[in-house]
Amino acid sequence: MAYCSKCGEEKDYQNGKCEKCGFQPQLNQNSSFANDDGGFLWGLLGFCVPIVGLVLWLIWRTERPVTAKAAGMGALVSVILNIVFSIIYVAIVAATIGTGTY
Repeated sequence: MAYCSKCGEEKDYQNGKCEKCGFQPQLNQNSSFANDDGGFLWGLLGFCVPIVGLVLWLIWRTERPVTAKAAGMGALVSVILNIVFSIIYVAIVAATIGTGTY
């Protein structure tokens, strides 16, 4: 659901204009949406430094949603891979210690 930022009435993004008050927001070319391309490098940064990816996602999630998603997904993938590899490492160490071949 989208709401008019002027009167609060529910509106349709298809025509972009509020039926109640007639307000139509203008996005200029310098708007952050103009260059919200969700670049690979933001995702890579989020993957390499997950806390930065999380912070960027928190800051940009409303202003630059595509780029925020890329940085957040990079951070999420990094954290999930770290957990998986940690579980595998603990399982290998436990198996090695359990057999006595260390």
